[in-house]
Amino acid sequence: MNIGEVYDVKIEKLTNLGLGLAKVNNFVVFVNNSCPQDKARIKITKVNKSYTNADIIEILEPSPHRVKPFCPMQKICGACQLQFIDYEYQLEIKREIVKDAMHSIGNLDIDIPKAIPSPVTKAYRHKIQYPVSQTKNSKRILAGYYKSGTHDIINIKYCPIQPEICDQITEFIRENAKNYNICAYDEKSGMGDLRHIVYRVSTENSKVLVTLVMNNHKLTADYTNFGKAIYNVFTQICGICINFNDKKNNIILGKQTVCVAGEEYIEEKLLNKTFKIGANTFFQVNPESAENIFGYVKDYINNNFKNPLVLDAYAGISAFGICVSDVCSKVVTIEENADSVELAKLTAKENNVNNIEIYGGDAAKYFKQEKRKFDVIILDPPRKGCSVLSLNEAVRLSDDTIIYVSCNPATLARDLKYLEGKKGCKILSIQPFDMFSHTYHIENVAIIKV
Repeated sequence: MNIGEVYDVKIEKLTNLGLGLAKVNNFVVFVNNSCPQDKARIKITKVNKSYTNADIIEILEPSPHRVKPFCPMQKICGACQLQFIDYEYQLEIKREIVKDAMHSIGNLDIDIPKAIPSPVTKAYRHKIQYPVSQTKNSKRILAGYYKSGTHDIINIKYCPIQPEICDQITEFIRENAKNYNICAYDEKSGMGDLRHIVYRVSTENSKVLVTLVMNNHKLTADYTNFGKAIYNVFTQICGICINFNDKKNNIILGKQTVCVAGEEYIEEKLLNKTFKIGANTFFQVNPESAENIFGYVKDYINNNFKNPLVLDAYAGISAFGICVSDVCSKVVTIEENADSVELAKLTAKENNVNNIEIYGGDAAKYFKQEKRKFDVIILDPPRKGCSVLSLNEAVRLSDDTIIYVSCNPATLARDLKYLEGKKGCKILSIQPFDMFSHTYHIENVAIIKV
């Protein structure tokens, strides 16, 4: 099989990265922008020892689940990989992705139910991070998402999966940055000012927090004046922050942030608790789907325990801990990000949550020094999952149940395999939730009996 060769194939299924899987003479081919049951003519674009990649030249017979994308940029923008597939079938694809991960990685034979759908599938994304660049000759500023598999920015003028106000603010920034001597960052040379535009939008009151990530380590008069100009034009904006990141890496936000206009946070509600979300604060991008997850966890605790002692690890702003606090005797939370810890303390105070202990530090190190046993431990780690040390300590500290919330089926399957095979735990259930509609990403809540 060689680059440029053309074949007719049928797409069997989608992989966990949203690629169609087909076979040519029993050789695996991963096909971009394809749907299970498509019959398509494909061209080979890349050849490896055990698989190849291909693009579709022509759809010979479309899958019954193909639909017209509601965004005209879907094919070239890398943000919504599944938007050409009807939503109900997206949920089935995601269920299969979780099932495959549990079987192939976790060696787990467990029933995976249908994913709980997102309450909204358009304008659901309430955290947006736009990389910024500019054209070589005209120096026109570009802001949007990366073209799939590249660092080429697609200049997004309209994005239907995020609130419309973000499109308007982005356009203002593109058109006016030069008036304040601000140019876009060039990742090859490391020169320029504006690296990213980051939005936080409240579903509670539609207010917007805008963060401009600058390739600098100090605040300039131009940065301040530009921030104030943006703030004065848009009444929906509650605050403008400048974040400093002059490191040549792919990390979006630097450690230091300064608010130059308005407030430095938005407010969001989950289960009737009000949270303050800052520029550097971790919070779910789809708050309405997040409420389904938090409600699911709270209901499980309430229905299976009476006044439990609960540990919320990798807690962020202690959202889980604060949301479940009124069905617990006490909640203990641990988070290593200092800004999130301070916001958590403020949030607990403002919500009159008095049965909570909030600690800052590394979860694994905290586990080792903790002596109490907990009825329920909530683990909500980043995509890389938990370390073996964290899993060992969670089992040691657990008196009954671990609730593992994960955004990555592969690392969840790996960690569940360890908990069952090495620690003797029993996986009771795994429930998927659609947090990222029209993408291959899927959130899961696993209930584990220790």
